[in-house]
Amino acid sequence: MKTKELLKYLRIDRWPTVWCPGCGNGIILKAFLEAVDQLKLKKDRVAVVSGIGCSSRATGYLDFNTMHTLHGRAISFATGVKLARPEFKVIVMGGDGDLASIGGNHFIHACRRNIDLTVIVFNNMIYGMTGGQYSPTTPEEEMASTAPYGHIEQPFDIAELALSSGATYVARATVYHYNLLVRYIKEAIAHKGISVVDAITNCHTYYGRYNGMPEPYQMMEYFKNNSVTLERAKNMSKEELKGKIIVGVFKKEEGKPCYLDRYEKIREKAMSKGR
Repeated sequence: MKTKELLKYLRIDRWPTVWCPGCGNGIILKAFLEAVDQLKLKKDRVAVVSGIGCSSRATGYLDFNTMHTLHGRAISFATGVKLARPEFKVIVMGGDGDLASIGGNHFIHACRRNIDLTVIVFNNMIYGMTGGQYSPTTPEEEMASTAPYGHIEQPFDIAELALSSGATYVARATVYHYNLLVRYIKEAIAHKGISVVDAITNCHTYYGRYNGMPEPYQMMEYFKNNSVTLERAKNMSKEELKGKIIVGVFKKEEGKPCYLDRYEKIREKAMSKGR
């Protein structure tokens, strides 16, 4: 699809973006717009909610119903929007720090409740906006401004966290795998229930610079050379998978009642008793 055909979904008057040249956030943003266009969604029936961080600035550039909210609280606000306007497609956009650190409890409980939201995690494995500190997804032994001798903590695997918390659609792709990213975001938005797309993206300004990949193309090559499909990963040992990025659809469970379905039943029960 030609980029100019997607301009109708953007607030061009807010350009240029605050993102560094070559940042993968723009690739994820375009993949989202392509998915929306393919689904033929009406702009006034889409709400996009973000928290704080580089990726969370995306809502400022989108011409939908958008909310740029508090650090880590995007899912909370999005839950309120979905309860008030259940007919809306509600999408959460945020970084790995925003959604898996300060917003971590909101993330796991949204998965547990199977709330009908789509969560797109802009996972650049570092805090990009505030100076390159390590985040919950920074790989062990990698460098960050707060880990000058190497990161010693075990990172979260966003897909595994979502699966273990009860999410009913979970997928992962990198910004190198653009067509997969479009497909997974499209499937996630169409899915009824909580859907999580772990979008691995590049922050060459901090993560790349600290770890020997200061140029965008170097991180793209890293994603290309270190990604394996889910099918292939099933036949690989833990040693072989070390440092690899597994891409694919980890779970797609249809028909499970979502939070709003159960909420409506309890509301009807309460109303029938005059409460």
